Amino acid sequence: MLKLLEGGFELDDDRARVDIDELHRFLSTEAYWAIGRPRATVERLVRESARVIGLYAPDGRQAGFCRVVTDGNSIAYLADVYVHPDFRGRGLGAALVGEAVVDGPHANVRWVLHTDDPAFYEPFGFGPPTERLMERPRPGAEPGMP
Repeated sequence: MLKLLEGGFELDDDRARVDIDELHRFLSTEAYWAIGRPRATVERLVRESARVIGLYAPDGRQAGFCRVVTDGNSIAYLADVYVHPDFRGRGLGAALVGEAVVDGPHANVRWVLHTDDPAFYEPFGFGPPTERLMERPRPGAEPGMP
């Protein structure tokens, strides 16, 4: 899937196109949920996630990213969503999430995510967790961190 966006930006789910160096740099140094994430982990997440979607600037630079983890039938998890600060404020994050959640191959399953910006995700159908949702953080994680 290659989707052209306004301003010459592109969405592409070709995992071979992902700039692992830039993705790792951003996630491990700027993304509050992934500070310090090892490069080997980033490589594996790109390789093994059900779907990755890169956002690319007109000059080809990695401008954003997200990935999908799913069983393919009943549930999907939206992860590592970001738009580089140089490209924010143009609706690119909405295009990225819309492609993953609304327009992608897993549009008809239940979705979950962790975020500190719930209002951004409400237009895509996300709401507050229910009283039945439980979470087991990874061992050693700070409280509230995925």
